Parts: sequence; C-alpha cells; structure tokens
Amino acid sequence: MNSSVDIITKYFPDLSEQQVEQFTMLASLYRDWNSQINVISRKDIDELYVKHVLHSLGIAKVIQFKDKTKVLDVGTGGGFPGIPLAILFPSVEFVLVDSIGKKIKVVKEVVDRLGLENVKAYHKRAEEVNDQFDFIVTRAVTSIKKFIPWVKGKLHPESFNELKNGVFFLKGGDLEEEIIESNKKVETYPLSDYFKEAFFETKMVLYTRVKK
Repeated sequence: MNSSVDIITKYFPDLSEQQVEQFTMLASLYRDWNSQINVISRKDIDELYVKHVLHSLGIAKVIQFKDKTKVLDVGTGGGFPGIPLAILFPSVEFVLVDSIGKKIKVVKEVVDRLGLENVKAYHKRAEEVNDQFDFIVTRAVTSIKKFIPWVKGKLHPESFNELKNGVFFLKGGDLEEEIIESNKKVETYPLSDYFKEAFFETKMVLYTRVKK
C-alpha cells in the first residue's frame, strides 16, 4: 500500500522542497495525535496518504485556486481537505471549522507544527461563520440538500477563479439519487480520471453553486 509521501509527489511532481517536507511531516504528526485522540480511524492511519491526503488533493485536480482565494472547510475533522490543500496552495487563505473541539485542537497543533501561516481553525458550526468566501470545501459531512442551507450567504458574489464561486464536495459511492434530491445543478468529476489507486474507483469531486 502507498503509505509514504511518494504517492503525493507522483501526482504532484512540481512541489517545492518545503511542501514535500510538510507533506512528509503529516504521517508522524497524525500518528502521534491519533494515539491520543482518534481523529482518523485506526485502520486508515496506515493509508493516510491515499485515503486522506491524496483524496483531499482531488479538489486540486478540478481547480487550481488563484492567489488570495478564500476557502472555507466545513466539518474539517482532523484537517481534511483543508490542511493538504493549504500546503499545496500557500498563497490561498483557508478557514477550517468543526463543531468538535478536540478535533480543532489537533488541527491547530498540526497547522502550527507545519508552519502554515495561511490557515485559521475555529471550533464552531458553519452557520456561526460570519464571513464570505470564494469557495467552500467539505468531505462527506452530510447530503448536498442538507449542507447547502448551512452555507447560504457565505459565498462572495464576485468570482475571479476559472470556476465561479461555489462548493466542492468530496464524496463516494452512488450519488445519482443524492444529486437529484438536491435540486441543484451539480458537476461531477470522477477521481479515477486523475488517480489510479483502487480507492478512487467510486470517489468523486462534486461542484455546485449556491444562490443567495
């Protein structure tokens, strides 16, 4: 199994030395924290780079955030997808929120150890965030239909990236019914188009816009 940072450099070969070092540090940081607080399932910690880091970076295969883009990560858990994306896009501002305080504690410690100056983390729910962003990212927190009301009014009306401001979901499985139920125009990007590992066979990035 791909349990080293090599799987990241395979798909993102243009990383700086600092970025490679930061991605490399993730393994020991999350192992240490997972021994204290179960932020990642025990069976997944050995596959951190595929199931969590590379999965998070799937969004970067769909869009290359421009400098000064503002991104909100809702329900970040242990820092996914926000922390891997923040390493990849050091000139993009990330705000990570989660309703579980101990997980945000881990996020803050990891961010501090990595020296990520483009990340802020808060123990709060999405509805409590009083700011506007260019994009919102989330990983399998809830259904699209339930999620959208949480972030109403949190997207800046003016766009400057290649895609219009909106929400990116990292999800897996059969999503057809969920997309229909959402009553939204949803674009789907199969991660198997970008990553060849078996884990990504049913994984997708979904993108939709949110009207005010």
